[in-house]
Amino acid sequence: DKGQVEAAEILGYSPAQCFFRIVFPQVWKNILPSITNEVITLVKDTSLAFSISVMEMFTTAKAISSSESSMLPLIMAGVLYYLFNFIVAAFMEYCEKRLEYYH
Repeated sequence: DKGQVEAAEILGYSPAQCFFRIVFPQVWKNILPSITNEVITLVKDTSLAFSISVMEMFTTAKAISSSESSMLPLIMAGVLYYLFNFIVAAFMEYCEKRLEYYH
């Protein structure tokens, strides 16, 4: 908002201080949900790397599972995907709650 930038200039903030103390926290709060979705989608889409012959966790688990005739490696890979996404979502939710005072 132009008024906020003008107020920061009147208070003697440098352009960098204005950006990092006033503009960026508001922008960060608005883009955080989108960033969360993108990170989770990126993690889920890593299994698509198999289509370009890149070994990744699920492909490795599939190979181990077929060689040992056990489903445990596939289950563990699924659990790891779930845990990682859960941790990312929890961290982003924590960040969103920390920024609630800008609402």
